[in-house]
Amino acid sequence: MTKRAGDSPELYEVPATRAPYTLLDVERAISELRRGYPVVVRGGGGHAVLALAAETMTRDSIQRITNITGEPLSLAITARRAAVLGLAETAGKIAIVSGIGGLGADELSALANPLIEAGVGAELRAKLSVTVREQPGHDCASAAVTLSKMARLLPAAVTTPILEAGDVIAWSNRHDFLSVDTGDVFQFERAAVRNLKQVAEARVPLMNAVDTRIVAFRPADGGHEHLAIVVGTPDTTKPVLVRLHSECFTGDLLGSLRCDCGDQLQGAMAQIKEAGAGVLIYLAQEGRGIGLINKLRAYELQDSGFDTMDANEQLGFDADERVYMPAARVLKLLNISQIQLMTNNPDKVSALNRLGIDVVERVQHAFPSNEHNEQYLQTKASRAGHQF
Repeated sequence: MTKRAGDSPELYEVPATRAPYTLLDVERAISELRRGYPVVVRGGGGHAVLALAAETMTRDSIQRITNITGEPLSLAITARRAAVLGLAETAGKIAIVSGIGGLGADELSALANPLIEAGVGAELRAKLSVTVREQPGHDCASAAVTLSKMARLLPAAVTTPILEAGDVIAWSNRHDFLSVDTGDVFQFERAAVRNLKQVAEARVPLMNAVDTRIVAFRPADGGHEHLAIVVGTPDTTKPVLVRLHSECFTGDLLGSLRCDCGDQLQGAMAQIKEAGAGVLIYLAQEGRGIGLINKLRAYELQDSGFDTMDANEQLGFDADERVYMPAARVLKLLNISQIQLMTNNPDKVSALNRLGIDVVERVQHAFPSNEHNEQYLQTKASRAGHQF
């Protein structure tokens, strides 16, 4: 599902009684895909596909699913990936790529991963047939790509239709496949956020902020944990100084010079300490939401000449895949409804306002560039609208 940072899914609300099943089914499907196993994705009208994450497929696994269904394979990719391959010029859609005579493992990999092959050659392109499905098309192929994204894998899925008449769930059980409903896939983020709850709190004196607590929040499915670093005792009857900080292993922990994340983290803590109180929300959204491994892949593409946004799109992701529903939920659980937000990113301001957090002031949060991140910062300003 393609969306701008901070957008909420425009779908029906998950009934509270259904949410635990949504979380469990989707988490199990994500685990299967990461391990290289196929899952059944069930859609409306009895439609279903058997899906493999393109990144974890093998020759044996694609042969197995072909043998079971007896149907040809297709590759579901994001429209952004299809565009950079020259297969389709479109936005906000899923492209379904099939081949005349079928696609093999090498061809599927080349289509899914720009680091395997820089482009699709004329010989391969001549074998391809591409259809583009308009959004909202919350169908099986779209759900399979979304599951791959959630698994922090490349956003591409090998699919083959299940055409047998009868009960798809019974068919899945007979072949020992996990199955998941498309509605659960597309409602997963909202269900996880609604079930986010505080699970731990401890006093953690920091070098420059002795009066500090860390509060941990976890969804009911045991998924990604988000942290609130609370300095002092914020007065929640007034706007609280807040920074939303997406985790960055390379910048926060290693001091990477390729980004400004480490500077922003330390600078925010210093500014909160100087103000006397405030909160830093540490979000589990590495690499603007694509995960650490995909971020490293993006770095490799940047080294070959792409800027930070184009590199994400080469991989098939949006330029920014982050969502801010977890941040809004954490703030509400901390009884914070009005904030002064330290950010250069106007998307964060508008996203939080949409999610019921009143951003009364945007506090500029910029730091000097260096020779390694200067182009990165220029791209954020010129293409993402960051206000330094």
